[in-house]
Amino acid sequence: MKRLFASIAFLTRIPVPGAATFDAADVGRSTLCFPLVGALLAAVLVGARHLLYPLLPAPVTAYVLLGLYALLTGALHLDGLADMADGFGGGRTKEDVLRIMRDHVIGAYAGVTLVVMVGLKASALAALLERGHADTVLVVALVLGRWGSVPQGWLLPYARRTGGLGMAITDHVGRVEVLGATVLALGFALGLMGWRGGVLLAAVGGASALQGWWCRRKIDGITGDTMGANTEICEAVVLVLALALG
Repeated sequence: MKRLFASIAFLTRIPVPGAATFDAADVGRSTLCFPLVGALLAAVLVGARHLLYPLLPAPVTAYVLLGLYALLTGALHLDGLADMADGFGGGRTKEDVLRIMRDHVIGAYAGVTLVVMVGLKASALAALLERGHADTVLVVALVLGRWGSVPQGWLLPYARRTGGLGMAITDHVGRVEVLGATVLALGFALGLMGWRGGVLLAAVGGASALQGWWCRRKIDGITGDTMGANTEICEAVVLVLALALG
């Protein structure tokens, strides 16, 4: 239960018992439960969807759901995506990239990336609502989006010399956490969407590997921001690919 509470405290703004007592090792071990946090968030969004749609048009419902999602997570992953976009877009050296990513000012790269990402996810979600597939795909998207960062944290080093949120994952994720999170992700993907879920999991694995390779090449590793960005990327991959698979 401690793993689950630590993962909820780390990835969301939902209050949990003992949140102030969790240390870096607790956060690292909690990665086993990251897919469960995705399922919890998806359950809230699915419940809200039943209240909103079809009372509201699909596009409006989609944007409201994404807004609720940002509130539940504190826009944690969107913030990481914005920081990575500015850093990777504007920095030439590793030091430049990491310095820009620490700057809280949003630049042009971040602004454009956020508009494209939110618009893409909202458009895909609206189309899934109209097809009647949104509930299942939302669960799988949020589960796999969080799973993608677990093998990254195990396989790739932390890029900064000084500590940050991401170091709690890179320093304390082991085989048990990766295996456990993968089993949970497989269970949700295959259980809810059959072979399509398997395709989506493979696509998320590929997207995470590609993004991790880019991070290793650009900054010699990963950070909390790049893992947050990976979550957003993987969720978008699931939403869009689910549309293509029908």
